[in-house]
Amino acid sequence: MSFQAYSSMLGNKRIRLDLSFQLFISIKFLLFSVSISQIPLGSKLSVVENNQWTSSSGNFAIGFFSRSAQYSVGIHFNSNSIPNSKQTVVWVAGADLTVGNNSYLHLTQNGELVLFDSNGGFISWTSNTTNSSVASAVLLDTGNFVLLNKKREIVWQSFDTPTDTLLPSQNLSVNQTLRASSRNSIASYYSLHIKDQLQLRWESNVVYWTSKSTSQPILQAILSSDGALHLLDQRLEIVWSVFGADHNDSDVKFRFLRLDADGNLRMYSWLDVPKTWTPVWQAVENQCDVFATCGLCGICVFNSSGFPVCKCPFTPTSEPSLKCLVPYGNECKSGSFITKYEHTFLYGIYPPNKTVTLASLQKCKSLCQEDPHCTAVTFTNDATPQCRIMKTQYITGQSTPSLSSVSFVKRCSDPLAALPISPASSSSSPVSSSFSPQGFCIPCLIGVALGTFVAFFVIQAGIGFYCYKRRKYMRRKASLAYANTNSKGLISFSFSEIKEATANFRHQIGPKMFKGVLPYNQPVAVKDIKEVDIEGRKFRNTVLKIGSICHKNLIQLEGYCCDSSHRYLVYEFAKNGSLAKCIEDPKMCKRLTWGKRMEICLSVARAIAYLHTGCREFVSHGNLKCENVVLDENFNAKVSEFGLGRDRVGGERDVRDFGEMLVELVSGRREGGGACEWAYELWGKGEAEMVVDRRIEGGLNSEQLERALRIAFWCLQFDEEMRPSMGEVLKVLEGTLTVDPPPPPFICRNRQEVEESSDSELEHRI
Repeated sequence: MSFQAYSSMLGNKRIRLDLSFQLFISIKFLLFSVSISQIPLGSKLSVVENNQWTSSSGNFAIGFFSRSAQYSVGIHFNSNSIPNSKQTVVWVAGADLTVGNNSYLHLTQNGELVLFDSNGGFISWTSNTTNSSVASAVLLDTGNFVLLNKKREIVWQSFDTPTDTLLPSQNLSVNQTLRASSRNSIASYYSLHIKDQLQLRWESNVVYWTSKSTSQPILQAILSSDGALHLLDQRLEIVWSVFGADHNDSDVKFRFLRLDADGNLRMYSWLDVPKTWTPVWQAVENQCDVFATCGLCGICVFNSSGFPVCKCPFTPTSEPSLKCLVPYGNECKSGSFITKYEHTFLYGIYPPNKTVTLASLQKCKSLCQEDPHCTAVTFTNDATPQCRIMKTQYITGQSTPSLSSVSFVKRCSDPLAALPISPASSSSSPVSSSFSPQGFCIPCLIGVALGTFVAFFVIQAGIGFYCYKRRKYMRRKASLAYANTNSKGLISFSFSEIKEATANFRHQIGPKMFKGVLPYNQPVAVKDIKEVDIEGRKFRNTVLKIGSICHKNLIQLEGYCCDSSHRYLVYEFAKNGSLAKCIEDPKMCKRLTWGKRMEICLSVARAIAYLHTGCREFVSHGNLKCENVVLDENFNAKVSEFGLGRDRVGGERDVRDFGEMLVELVSGRREGGGACEWAYELWGKGEAEMVVDRRIEGGLNSEQLERALRIAFWCLQFDEEMRPSMGEVLKVLEGTLTVDPPPPPFICRNRQEVEESSDSELEHRI
């Protein structure tokens, strides 16, 4: 079977899969084709017995767990590959409900699930299914706990009452809510809703994040098993999606989406190494943009570590405390004054309301001064000058050098301290002339004043120098946090900063590639791409799109330079350099065992397949070769310099380039097309093992070699329509798809070259 025929068949399968997917998420009953562990009526779980019900695979379990000296009952991960301390709870009966140490969960003979609280001696939660003819219960391998009737139809399920977490295949509909776990008074107010779009809210009326608006009303959201969050319209068609950094990574077995206690929505994946849950996507890139991140502990400041820090600017120490209140009240008897805060955006909480008016900066300040109930105002001018007036002492917000907003905070005036009056000195005193009639030592006052002035000048100079260095760095960090909401954030460098980072391009690590160091000793690789003729604005747009692409096998873009005619890309630094360098270096080549080479092939295939089908829009690499694949300290492969060629035709070129790179990696020969023709000739003679690089130590896998060469020669077909997609290439390399022997890939090309040569010779004769 040819890949051309297979592609047609695969397209039909995809259509059917889409229809099946829509049917699956709308169906309200379940047919069981496998043996599962059913829980009969009368079954009971208790805190004392510490027992639990598990799914048939053992990946999930339901039981009691400790919670702040009390207990809750819920569903948690239970896989043997996840340590006990990491077996995250994904659903809790009654959300934040806690019960005493003699409590139990009972599936009654009437078919009702009830939670009995030993503290109060009453039923604290129930499934309300007494009249639903429940016959049994099952914890499914999806993590869904269901109650079934005799026809094995679902009459109640935990997926319909989510708490703070969504599991793969679980829906969040318009009448459902995710609410953050109430670990503190702040977290209990965060929630996720669907109202025309996906919304993160504080209380009920403050929306601090929304998904991209769509023309179709949103019916539900669903987390897919491959690491994507989809929004579906009323026709159950996907209208908006976001993807985790490891989207389509088949090595990831467990995922979930959770509204965390800090108010941010994150997607998590389980990594067997280093055995931890890793966030692979989050809704709000800058945590300071989450409403009430600092609550009553001050305002949010992004520090050099990239994590938010809460500071209280209303106190002399500027340190966070249990309560950071504006130092003004309506009963302020001693008067008030206004303090200005640059690059600061404030808002009130408890209650989270404000009055917004159109006003200039000075008018905004005056409005607060004249209103006895005003505690603070924030002025913004994003095309429209707005003044936000707050009338509460409970104020929070954020402060970052990139913010253009200005805030004013009203303070109570402290009472003036009266200076003590000394008794009159005797005129006979030898030092009486040194004192004023009021008893003050004038030389002493002058000396103290001069000393204070000098000390003040030195301190201010030191603070000024520190602030200058700090602001310079924070501006760069700010650009990282605010550059683009769809990206990880990119730093925009000037050409002089590029020269400084690379020590005037002193350390060359590849063709037009230089090693650089950013502040705080972060190593980077700087690529000169001035030969790419792209107009400045188009270059920036292209770079921002590249920066939004995140995959574990794609090198991370840290920043760029678009200064006059200079064009540079700044990448994360890969310790072992390019794959081409490792193949050519006799010592490093020893690390490239057969297994490692196949692992590199898979990594590159996953990266290119993600560019072609995993991003929101098609992205071609356009220049895939061993020089553009780099290896980190563990020899894990990452593809670099992608995305500058964005036409769909480039996808076929990527496939061809991958085939050529695969042959080079297997053979260790860097002759390009010549090496590929040589390899095909040997393979055609049944001498495939003669193609393999003689420097490989530890043997090879003949089956893998045959698959690799076959798919490589399919990729190298002269007829582009005969080439496979990168998704099909990946499946072959993984061993999940068989591949037929390919036809000679170079015949048509050689024939065309001969014809062109003949035509040229004929024209010369004429």
